[in-house]
Amino acid sequence: MRYRFFKILFTISAFIFVLPINIRAQETLKLSLSSCRDMALTQSESLKQAEHKYEQSRLDRKIANTAFFPKFDASATGTYVFPDIDMMGMDLRMRGMYMAGITLTQPLYAGGKILTGKKLSKLGESIAAEQKRMTMMDVLVEADNAYWTLIAVRQKVKMLDSYKEQMDSLYTQIKTAVDAGLATENELLRIEASRSDILYQMQKARNGEDLCRMSLCRITGVDAQTKLELTDTTIYVNEPGLLAADINGRPELNLLKHQMDATQKQIQMSRADMLPTVGLIAGYAYYGNIKLNSMVDAGNGTMIPYSQEFRDGLGAVMLSVKIPIFQWGANLKKVKKAKLDFKNAELEFNKNSRLMNLEAQSALKNVYDGYQLIKTAEVGLKQAEENLRVTNNKYNVSMALLTDLLDAQSQWKQAKSNLIEAQTQYKIYETEYLRATGRLNQDFSPDYQ
Repeated sequence: MRYRFFKILFTISAFIFVLPINIRAQETLKLSLSSCRDMALTQSESLKQAEHKYEQSRLDRKIANTAFFPKFDASATGTYVFPDIDMMGMDLRMRGMYMAGITLTQPLYAGGKILTGKKLSKLGESIAAEQKRMTMMDVLVEADNAYWTLIAVRQKVKMLDSYKEQMDSLYTQIKTAVDAGLATENELLRIEASRSDILYQMQKARNGEDLCRMSLCRITGVDAQTKLELTDTTIYVNEPGLLAADINGRPELNLLKHQMDATQKQIQMSRADMLPTVGLIAGYAYYGNIKLNSMVDAGNGTMIPYSQEFRDGLGAVMLSVKIPIFQWGANLKKVKKAKLDFKNAELEFNKNSRLMNLEAQSALKNVYDGYQLIKTAEVGLKQAEENLRVTNNKYNVSMALLTDLLDAQSQWKQAKSNLIEAQTQYKIYETEYLRATGRLNQDFSPDYQ
């Protein structure tokens, strides 16, 4: 009985513990575009890796700066030498000899390597910063695309619901007319076929909506089963003013410039191998437990053992100069190789800058074309709504055929779908334009407005 009691108690406790978790998992998450961006940036593994690389580049710069300062090294040595060393009848004993010291090394001149290394570390930090900004833009583009795509699919689902209501109402009307002998079965079959097609389209749209929702959940880092309520569903579109396809702010362009500078610095590093290096070395060492054993004459030919222990310290200062004389032309070949790397970096910059200019021009054109598509779609929707209203009125007074009414409804559905696609695609074009010109940031509003 006691076992059953504890088992029931454990089951109830586990249920109480799990219940809030399940409830929270089913809660609806309200998501604006701004919060979607924030969550995407917070959970992005790629952005975290870029941040870590940026921190590494900052550490590399600090490490490069330490090359200007002297280096201190300490050492300690214990030695046991056997047998004893014979020194003109005396025994030098070093059994347990020890030596400890400290060394200071100060580079005075290294052919420009130290200064060039510092400049390269600064370039590395700038490169890591641009890579981080580029990764951030990629995350924002992905978040915006997923957000607006989900809005577009949901609006299409609502539009299909409205279309289905129209068709259901028409079906009821025709069914009543068929029962009264005022319409034919053929007309009813036409409507049933249209209703089946609508149901098929609605199922596809709902499946697409669920996939888009799960994609947005992945991007924002929430559970795939989380219900999302998007708050920025009203799409405001302002006419774009005079925009420019300026790519000077793009991180990709800055990366190419930094890479050119880095290859130029590598030429200097290669030349430094052909120049002399000068260094100052200072040290102090203390040694002990070195014994000298011998026999000495105490007088009258009496020999007695004598032992002397050596313990002392000594200091030294050295100036080291190293001059490369002949390495079979290896250093000169390194310089030529570095120059070729610089030329390749120039060619890469020229090629990619043209591609980025083309990309920016295309993004700019998409913004203008997207706005015109919205205006065209709005006119088309107004015309389709008016055509549907007029055709419906005519059909009600038997002045239009059923096929005319079905065509008008289909045209309204297509026009409404066109407007949804044009509006959401325009928002995606906005984001892409800002990315292509290097001005995409975490703020919600486009900064070119």
